[in-house]
Amino acid sequence: MLVHRSLFFIFLVSQVIFGQEKDLNLPDLGDRVSGVISLEQERVLGQGFLEQVYAQAPLINDPIIQEYTELLIYRLSETSQVKDRKYTIVLIDEKSLNAFAAPGGVIGVNGGLFLNAENEAQLASVLSHELAHLSQRHFARNVLRGRDTNLASSLVMVSAIALAIISNNPTAFVAGPAALQQQQLRYSRMFEREADRYGFNNLIAAGYDPASMGQMFENMAKVRKLAGDNPPEFLLTHPITSSRVSDAFNAADQIEFTGGKKNTVNFEFVKGRLKAKYNNLSPQASARYFEKLYLDFPNNENKYAYIRALQANGQTDIALDEINEIINKYPKNLILNITKSEILLSGKKFSDAQKNIDQILSISPGNYPASIIKSKILSAKKEFIKAEEILRDLLISNNRDPGLWIQLAEVQRAGKNIVGYHISRGEYYMLIGDFDNALNQLRFALNLSGNSFQTAETIMTKIKLANERLGKRRGF
Repeated sequence: MLVHRSLFFIFLVSQVIFGQEKDLNLPDLGDRVSGVISLEQERVLGQGFLEQVYAQAPLINDPIIQEYTELLIYRLSETSQVKDRKYTIVLIDEKSLNAFAAPGGVIGVNGGLFLNAENEAQLASVLSHELAHLSQRHFARNVLRGRDTNLASSLVMVSAIALAIISNNPTAFVAGPAALQQQQLRYSRMFEREADRYGFNNLIAAGYDPASMGQMFENMAKVRKLAGDNPPEFLLTHPITSSRVSDAFNAADQIEFTGGKKNTVNFEFVKGRLKAKYNNLSPQASARYFEKLYLDFPNNENKYAYIRALQANGQTDIALDEINEIINKYPKNLILNITKSEILLSGKKFSDAQKNIDQILSISPGNYPASIIKSKILSAKKEFIKAEEILRDLLISNNRDPGLWIQLAEVQRAGKNIVGYHISRGEYYMLIGDFDNALNQLRFALNLSGNSFQTAETIMTKIKLANERLGKRRGF
């Protein structure tokens, strides 16, 4: 009862400080919004958006970072108002600060968002804000404000927004209708305060430090100031004003909530992983740089970045010494133990790598990043059939992951499974919306399928689907 009263109090305080919905002249949620764009139509829009992103954006193909981000978003969503918690989480390989939420449960995060957050609570504040955009159906409500509610027009709008996000260039909005840029700006100005309020409530309900949202806003304001005339797209569509910063801090000051979580070691390791990834020095210079950084500022983040730099520079024996030292401090940490297998694999110590990863999988069966690493180990040992089986098991629940299909295709090609290779490439092209290339790959597979009736029938079903998708696109 005490917990419910505290959360209710938080909601009342945030309503007063961040502003009432009626003050923003926003429409009520419910049948009126669904009458314009249904949840099913939003999923269609989300699919179109994903195809744009997958086809054009550089993606972070890193199972450890992917797993961490997905787990964090799903934990936050448990205390959010999002009803349909089926998400597609996309990691954009870009150093600039950005995050976005698109119709159909698509959430995108730039690598640069991690670099600009000082701790997990600050990262969670941005993700809670994006979840609020989804729970309050801001895209659909924005369409409701306009006169053109045609689904095809909405697809054009989503495509233009995707292009702007991918290119980190807000002027790309001109690719859509003339009114699109103005509508997108109204979207941000109209709904940001509401997303702040619901995001703040969600952040506290998830157990994070109330001050973290205001602190992250301050970080963003500094980035905006330093960027001059070239700010990240996120800071143009999510403008950080002095009132937003002060409102966030005032809300934190006025609630009776203490002991909120600020950070986790997993955030520190993931941020260290990205710091090493985005270092522009040569491998040798990078190893020296992070060694000095760790000596000057000895923390988990810099230690992990140093280990990754050593691995990239081929100094796997030293990297193993360093990772074993930190594993002694956190013996059950999955990120550290999976990283050890990665280092062993890099050093071509395949038996040790497999032994280590098997121990992890015995404790955490089906773990996504551990399974990916095991597949790579088996492939390096030329055990291609076993490597393929692991990836196929992962695809049962991750069949919309283009990176997974590409990895499967590479294993199949190395293992001389040429029919499987072309099918997997076809699946990849389907996901990125390149239906012409998907059809080419699937027809190659059909021609090579020989007398296997079952395989041919499966391929024909996929060809039919690709033709249908291509026809619908041309119909627009």
